[in-house]
Amino acid sequence: MIDRALADSRSADVPTVLLARTIKGKGVPEIEDKNGWHGRALPLELAEPAVAALGGAGNATFASPSPSAAPDRPVVADAPVSLPTYDLGDKVATRKAFGDALVAVGARAGVVVLDGEVGNSTHTQEFGEHYPDRFFQMYISEQMLIAASVGIAIRGYQTYAATFAAFFSRAYDFIRIAGISGIAIRLCGSHAGVEIGEDGPSQMGLEDIAAMRAVHGSTVLYPSDATSAAALTAAMADLPGVSYLRTTRGAYPVLYRPGEAFPVGGSKTLRASENDRVALIGAGVTLHHCLAAAELLAAEGIACRVIDLYSVKPLDERALDLAADVTGGRLVVVEDHYPEGGIGGAVLEAFNDAGHPAQIVHLAVHGLPGSGTPAELMEAAGISAGHIVQAARDLLGA
Repeated sequence: MIDRALADSRSADVPTVLLARTIKGKGVPEIEDKNGWHGRALPLELAEPAVAALGGAGNATFASPSPSAAPDRPVVADAPVSLPTYDLGDKVATRKAFGDALVAVGARAGVVVLDGEVGNSTHTQEFGEHYPDRFFQMYISEQMLIAASVGIAIRGYQTYAATFAAFFSRAYDFIRIAGISGIAIRLCGSHAGVEIGEDGPSQMGLEDIAAMRAVHGSTVLYPSDATSAAALTAAMADLPGVSYLRTTRGAYPVLYRPGEAFPVGGSKTLRASENDRVALIGAGVTLHHCLAAAELLAAEGIACRVIDLYSVKPLDERALDLAADVTGGRLVVVEDHYPEGGIGGAVLEAFNDAGHPAQIVHLAVHGLPGSGTPAELMEAAGISAGHIVQAARDLLGA
């Protein structure tokens, strides 16, 4: 059970609204309610009177409200977590696997889930049906979604918060402060990239990887199938700091068998040989296009390595270095994201920091997308299998 403070806030018939009138510089007569002093250090002739007005050097005290007397999370024995399993080749959306995994992880008594009124799309509603006392609907109020997640986490719970990837931008300041504060919260952004289709660019998360990578101490994960999505959802429960899982709207074939391990900071190499001439690197939807491109290139006699870079931060630099060694440094990185700060940026930074020579072609969403089918938008953005094939040919001079 959530502690009494949480239960009371959830059951209140009328929301509590606090209004406050603040005055800049209150208590320091020389600058009180005057413009031009916010965020500035006082000169000495004003600093000394200010210190005196506030009680004198070494005597200034600041009183803050005491925390609620409500107890921290009660100690309740966790039940075993049994993650959902999926058959190879079945088409399952990673957002659906996220919801399935939440229900499984809910066997841990400290897991709490919050949603921004899109639970039927993020699939958090399944958790709410199984554990209604640990599910909170925050409606279309993303800042409150994160603020509540942080507050509940401080009480000792493992909080997961979900909404569309694009909508987390509304709460970015709250997310970065959670990173600065070292608070462990788990975020899931669904409906990412042009792959969402007809909803159009206002709903497409195309900046989210860059934003989440930039948060201090963050972890950024981008599963490509249901098995990896479920495993990474469970792994997030024990991660420190802000962790982010990016999920896909559409359903794609399951690539991995039940029980496959997906360590944070790892990757999966799905095709490899000593004769590989180019490496195709993707995550999420683009991994499936990399696999399709590899088949087309194999028919032309071009062997390709295919890497699932499901952990974007931290990155599996060892697998990237090996791919560069085998292929003569020829890499094609493909992502359903704007070019700035995403998967391509992570790969380029890794090679630059290591001083490892590589020829990297970066396919990303360079223009403003429109509305269309996922296939049409992937093609228009230049991140479909056909574009990957051409990029590999160009690298090889074929």
